[in-house]
Amino acid sequence: MVINTLYRAAKEGLVDFLSEVSKTNPQLIQFTSRLGNWNTFFCAIQHRQAEVFSLIHKYRFKNLIASVVDTSGHCMLHVAAKLVPSNQLNRVSGAALQMQREMQWFKEVERVVPPGLRASRNSAGKRPEDIFKETHRDLRDAGEKWMKDTASSCSVVGALIVTIMFATAFTVPGGNDQNTGYPIFLKDNLFILFIISDALSLFSSTTSVLTFLGVFTSRYAEGDFLISLPKKLVIGLSTLFLSILTMMVAFCLCIILMLKHTYSWSYLPVMIIASIPVTLFVLSQFPLLRNVICSTYGPGIFNRNVK
Repeated sequence: MVINTLYRAAKEGLVDFLSEVSKTNPQLIQFTSRLGNWNTFFCAIQHRQAEVFSLIHKYRFKNLIASVVDTSGHCMLHVAAKLVPSNQLNRVSGAALQMQREMQWFKEVERVVPPGLRASRNSAGKRPEDIFKETHRDLRDAGEKWMKDTASSCSVVGALIVTIMFATAFTVPGGNDQNTGYPIFLKDNLFILFIISDALSLFSSTTSVLTFLGVFTSRYAEGDFLISLPKKLVIGLSTLFLSILTMMVAFCLCIILMLKHTYSWSYLPVMIIASIPVTLFVLSQFPLLRNVICSTYGPGIFNRNVK
């Protein structure tokens, strides 16, 4: 009865209840069921309750807890290698980020499990790594498609900006002096800012396109979804944001240079209109960038310093 209560608490993520139970009787948390020989942390792994699983770090006997093997030869890593149901998987948006979360769980449990069990085989002769590859094959394929579709869409935008800003560098506002060949506005500070903005846009968009090209040529192994692919996505989206922003800045500076002596009232409307595409793109893509950054470089879902 007690074990069933602990299992239910682990399944529902009732970390406060389990923490109080462990304070009252620390040995109770490592009890196993008679049927499957599972302890509370097996259930936490199965239902992806990160806060509950993090409690394992507070026990001096965590190595003993992590060494448990059930009646089918499964250790904790075998359980972590199995794909969770879709209702739990959908807590994370995007197939690639879902695959990353599953890899984070597998690697975290691997850190806890004793080295001798990391390559152990269950009663069917399968290692945890074999189970992970087998059960996550469809999710890996979906993550690959998601990454390539995202990279394809962003690459088109980046390539367009490269073309525009490269052409703009040779067709500067005001034209060139017929005698010297230098730009007419060369001594104007706004023109220098225009050139800097144009160069930043060109270089950042080129970086973005090349980074997304790296996404296409990746091997898409399961481990690539942990750091490698998200890092490329972060770099690609960040440089794409920068290229769009500096392109609009260059456009505004160009308009100001050409109209500052006659139509100075037009500056504000032009800047407002130019900010619209930047704002729309940021609103549509920034949540994705934020999620990838938090998932890859954030504090993570596990707490290894539980007191």
